[in-house]
Amino acid sequence: MDAKTPKDSRTVITDLVLPSETNPIGNMFGGELLARMDRAASIAARRHSRRIVVTASVNHVAFNKMIPLGSVVTVEAQVSRSFKSSMEVFMDVWIEDRESGLRSKANEAIYTFVAVDEMGTPVPVPPLNPETPLEKERFAAALRRKQLSLVLAGKMKPSEATELKALFNS
Repeated sequence: MDAKTPKDSRTVITDLVLPSETNPIGNMFGGELLARMDRAASIAARRHSRRIVVTASVNHVAFNKMIPLGSVVTVEAQVSRSFKSSMEVFMDVWIEDRESGLRSKANEAIYTFVAVDEMGTPVPVPPLNPETPLEKERFAAALRRKQLSLVLAGKMKPSEATELKALFNS
């Protein structure tokens, strides 16, 4: 299976925040943003694996900025690391200033997807070859996150988590 790069999975979804998607103070519901991120991330995971993908976990979501009614919201997603059958997808969420058109980062998230066959059985995915410094940073961090998750779930002993040992010993 040939390796792919993060840009091979890059997915960009841009849309407006409508009145039905906001809370009583006129900001986008968090659940609405989560759904948009899930759609973008699933497309990125599918582009990487070329298989059916299912959301395995929402690993991290940071709601750093409120997103007001009428905002133009862009979700940028790409695979940050692939494992045996799973893929971590990192997303950046941007909002556009209505007058200047300048974009600012509003939120970010990390989701995990698993590639499956038609019966729902996990299947292997291609390796990922990061190219840019940011892609390499996210690639390395993904392994630490996976190892930490396995340790916390009792599926890996802390002594087996080589990336975590290196991180804590530095």
